[in-house]
Amino acid sequence: MTAFFSLVFFLSCSPIDFNAPMSAQHDDLTITKLQAESFARLALDGIVREFPNKPSNVLASPRDAQTPREMHPAFYGSFDWHSSVHGHWMLIRLLKLNILEEATSDEAYALLNIHLTRENIKKEADYFLKKQNKSFERMYGWAWFLRLCGEIENWDSPQGRIWKNNLDPLEEVILMRVNDYLPKLAWPIRAGVHRDTAFALTHVWDYAEETGNQSLLNLISESAKRWYLGDTNWNWSFEPSGQDFLSPGLEEVDLMRRVLGAEDFLVWIQGFGLPKFEPVAVSEFSDGHLVHLAGLNLSRAWCLNGIATALPLASKDRLDLIAMAEEHQKVGLKYVTSGFYEGDHWLGSFAVYLTTSDKKK
Repeated sequence: MTAFFSLVFFLSCSPIDFNAPMSAQHDDLTITKLQAESFARLALDGIVREFPNKPSNVLASPRDAQTPREMHPAFYGSFDWHSSVHGHWMLIRLLKLNILEEATSDEAYALLNIHLTRENIKKEADYFLKKQNKSFERMYGWAWFLRLCGEIENWDSPQGRIWKNNLDPLEEVILMRVNDYLPKLAWPIRAGVHRDTAFALTHVWDYAEETGNQSLLNLISESAKRWYLGDTNWNWSFEPSGQDFLSPGLEEVDLMRRVLGAEDFLVWIQGFGLPKFEPVAVSEFSDGHLVHLAGLNLSRAWCLNGIATALPLASKDRLDLIAMAEEHQKVGLKYVTSGFYEGDHWLGSFAVYLTTSDKKK
């Protein structure tokens, strides 16, 4: 790995269009109003679209053979439960940033009010409490739901406070699931798809920080160190696999830079190593697995940006990661609105997370 380092860092990732008007200002915003409108439309259309749908429920009896809306009155759309959840998160994120047109904002508020009722969320919580659903959406969907809760936690908004209160029943169940599961997980799941443990814990960590949940932070820290602290010489040449939307190596680094102190992280990353990635191309947008690679460009970019913030300012490695992130963002954003529902039902959320989130998170 290149020795540490040479210049003062400032660079946000380049959006596709710098000239489109913005309605919100933020140091980490690289999203234009035109992009925000486009991404919001994907979610607005998706969260109310019940079919096609890919439920992952276990049927314990004939009574469990239900439609997606019957099982999930809040999160029935967008092809699968987790995509619906992060579609809702994306709309709330954009509403908080005040970057949407008034008509789009009104539509988002109206739909969220219909979906995020206390009654609907209680039914969602009851679904998780069924014995056969104990591992439902573990941990990818759990992580996105907690990010949704964290997004609302400190939002100074009357409507946000109502939604926060309504989300409480499911938030309690998901937290119970996380606290029960992590101590039992002997080894982390290292994968480029949903079940990757490090990806989930970055989101749960950020939620715990937003909510001041120190016991959860301690649990994640202990678990991450138990699993990852001894990792060295990660073989970046094995990435990606053909249907990855996450980089297992980068997700691990992105978690460890949260968990470790600054000096400990620099020692650890020297042993683990940093990648030299090129953006990946998508060969088929109508294939729900192959289109995952569109998301890989976006998730790589947010990890690279976040990891860069943990490296010294006068650092060639830092600048290399930022440049790599910029390349991935440019390619990834071009893939978000392909017109094929296989990607459109989820990629907007990844794009919004990349272009609006604090890079230190």
